[in-house]
Amino acid sequence: MTSGHPLPQDREPTLTIAEVAERTGLSHDTLRYYEKAGLIERVGRTTGNQRRYDAADLAWLEFLLRLRETGMSIADMQRFAQLRAEGDVSVADRLAMLREHRAGLADRIRALRRNARALDDKIDHYERLLSEAPGQPGSEDLT
Repeated sequence: MTSGHPLPQDREPTLTIAEVAERTGLSHDTLRYYEKAGLIERVGRTTGNQRRYDAADLAWLEFLLRLRETGMSIADMQRFAQLRAEGDVSVADRLAMLREHRAGLADRIRALRRNARALDDKIDHYERLLSEAPGQPGSEDLT
């Protein structure tokens, strides 16, 4: 990540906040919030003080989105970002956090699969009712 200082001219191509918003689906406000909340370090700036995101910034944002999409809280994402900023000394703590989050995700996936099976059973039930005796009195099941 960059330190928020102006970018050197010989640096890899960078993206504007609008380009990052388009690529990630995050709004400008959300990107600014992520920076203020400590989820991302201050990104590089042009001499005109415009944010410029590099490839490492984008890769980190994409990982944050995965954490968010898998249900990690902002507070836990902030904790993970803080550990990441500490460098190699925090690798074991980061690994533990990710393992714990993955275990919780596995539990939620199992619950979702059970719920999907219950829905499928109910859908099958109603489809059978409709195909066996459509419009017949007494063939309706309200449950």
